[in-house]
Amino acid sequence: MKLVFAGTPEPAVVALQKLLASEHEVVAVITRPDARKGRGRTLHPSPVAALAQEHGIETLKPTTLKPGTEDGESIRQRLGELAPDCIPVVAYGNLVTKDLLEIAPHGWVNLHFSLLPAWRGAAPVQAAIFAGDDITGATTFRIEEGLDTGPVLGTLTQEIKASDTADSLLTSLAYSGADLLVATMDGLESGTIQAVPQQGEASYAPKITKDDAKVDWTRPDFAIDRQIRAFTPAPGPWTELGQDRFKIGGVQLTTDNFLAPGELSISKSAVLVGTGTNDLQITHIQPPGKKMMVAADWARGANLAEKAVFSS
Repeated sequence: MKLVFAGTPEPAVVALQKLLASEHEVVAVITRPDARKGRGRTLHPSPVAALAQEHGIETLKPTTLKPGTEDGESIRQRLGELAPDCIPVVAYGNLVTKDLLEIAPHGWVNLHFSLLPAWRGAAPVQAAIFAGDDITGATTFRIEEGLDTGPVLGTLTQEIKASDTADSLLTSLAYSGADLLVATMDGLESGTIQAVPQQGEASYAPKITKDDAKVDWTRPDFAIDRQIRAFTPAPGPWTELGQDRFKIGGVQLTTDNFLAPGELSISKSAVLVGTGTNDLQITHIQPPGKKMMVAADWARGANLAEKAVFSS
């Protein structure tokens, strides 16, 4: 099939690579405009744009898809000229309006990193870890006007390991999901896939804010562990010690229960912090203005007051 791929961040790169290696033809890519990054605030293409440009693929970077706008009308004209059979989507990040949804015979097909209707929305991987789910997966579905409500074309399941962070789980799903997306394109072309309405009760995973990532040490140890893994690496779980903000890079569960919530206990080899249940061992921490480091190394040079306490 002739495809126009829509995607922006690193997890979408794997899907584009798999489609480029398939028998389908990717004639263009739609992605978000270049963004300013780094200390120099210079413009950088999205990861998907960078890959497309390496392969000499036409790259479209509209700021909006809304009809009546300059970018919106331009993208409509160009898609009409390209006449794709299908538009596969992975984390594109722009609202697709109803008229555009009808521009390709097989529509816009989204790869979503959850088992829909579970965790519709912007942060399904983080939500699954935070909620303590044992199983997650990926779903390909035909986009319609509702939020991730369209009929399902394919699914895969995957176990969530106790050590998984949002980064490790999303990376794994990006690869398995890319294969699912290619298989979905194959099935649509051959006519062997049929769209099936979503079944079951929906749950939602809204965009995560920095406030969501603040650690409340009065919560149970297992809930804090989930929160830290769910929000690693972004936006990064954080806490405060006095006026300073620290990012928490990882914790380990213990069977100790000696400390009050947020209270720190430091030895030569470990940094413990109290919670609403058992104490947690902090494995890595990022002090203000420094890089992430082993927590015990930080503690040796921190000169902390006795009975130091992270705020909740």
